[in-house]
Amino acid sequence: MKIILYSPQLSSRLSYIIDFFGNQISDQAIIITNDPVEFRQADAIKINYSSSRITEQGFWIQPHSLLFENNIQLQQIQCFEWNNYKAFFKTGGDIPFDIFAASFYLISRYEEYLPHEEDEYGRYAHKNSLAFKEHFLNMPLINLWIEQFKKLLKEKFSLFTIHHSAFFFLPTYDIDIAYAYLHKPVLNNIGGFYKELFTGKWKQLSERVNVFSGRKKDPFDTCQWLHDLHKRYNLHPCYFFLLAEKRKGYDKNIPPLVKAMHQLILQHDEKYDTGIHPSWQSGDDESVLKKEISLLQTITAKTVTRSRQHYIRMTFPETYRLLIDNGIKEDYSMGYGSINGFRASAASPFYWYDLEKEQQTSLLIHSFCFMEANSFFEQYFTAEEAGEELQQYHDIVKSVNGDLITIFHNHFVTEQKEWLPWRNMYADFLKRNFAP
Repeated sequence: MKIILYSPQLSSRLSYIIDFFGNQISDQAIIITNDPVEFRQADAIKINYSSSRITEQGFWIQPHSLLFENNIQLQQIQCFEWNNYKAFFKTGGDIPFDIFAASFYLISRYEEYLPHEEDEYGRYAHKNSLAFKEHFLNMPLINLWIEQFKKLLKEKFSLFTIHHSAFFFLPTYDIDIAYAYLHKPVLNNIGGFYKELFTGKWKQLSERVNVFSGRKKDPFDTCQWLHDLHKRYNLHPCYFFLLAEKRKGYDKNIPPLVKAMHQLILQHDEKYDTGIHPSWQSGDDESVLKKEISLLQTITAKTVTRSRQHYIRMTFPETYRLLIDNGIKEDYSMGYGSINGFRASAASPFYWYDLEKEQQTSLLIHSFCFMEANSFFEQYFTAEEAGEELQQYHDIVKSVNGDLITIFHNHFVTEQKEWLPWRNMYADFLKRNFAP
């Protein structure tokens, strides 16, 4: 049965968030009308998004002003409990808050357009976010709201068929440092050798010598181990490659023109989806991003449409506009590089809404909620604690039939003593949840 929504006022923001909700709750788009007669006469499931109850047959949501504003300003937000979840933009009607406006505020990253504190890397500091302050960063809150909303609609309209999407797991990998020793510039390896020699780091020195003598595989070469896991559990991952022309600052991968790097990329591109991992340097110079995308396209002979920012370095709206201008169709950067959780409070893909231009864009956003580097470097978790955290994210995303997207790095799952617990943690997680 079709769904119709009445609002006396229309806007781009309203159309955007209702389109998102339509994809989550129904197999068909929600019709929006500002004609009360059409609304009353419609043979449909009716959602009344207005200040007054115009018919007893409609599900009534009183609107907050957010979706009808055309500027970006500080919003007064007070959270309260609703069905054991946090909610805000309290109004009235058949649900005690404006679920559409609240969802828009979170999914558009409205707060990141406002003046805010930056972290040590110049990124939006997660501590600014409402989700962190109100302790729901670890929840896909919008999906949880929508699950409750669907139940309320079913109670109101017996003919409403609850739409259930399928749980989806996407393991992703950032190839920031493809090899620990091999294929790096000669001076880097000579410098590393003497540094380990003079500082008495005998274990690392022995490993380096064994790799170059051919007695041992480079420890960061974990691609076959990962491939075996993917094959065993029928997983279809996505790999993102850092292709900075210059080794500088946070960009430490081997040079992209090295033959081994070409082979590594092609080896993965033949089996899996691949994308660009824009370097830190690309955030300072648009021409750098263009070169890196062009280089990956030359290597794979395919158009590059997927991207994830290195170090999750991004600023709204500049970063996403730049990606769109360079042909990127899907971005996987929506998460924090400083803490795990749901940056946009959603575990479903959505199109990016450019708040300054007040329009939905063509860029499809895929949110990640877990990156092992966050667990280790930022949250100071052991591998066991990180495994428990990952399992919790798996369980809550599965409960709402969302998309679970994880980030691991090839150099985090090595057989080196300090990283072996992380390798085992990841293998155990996959076995526990995806074994046939």
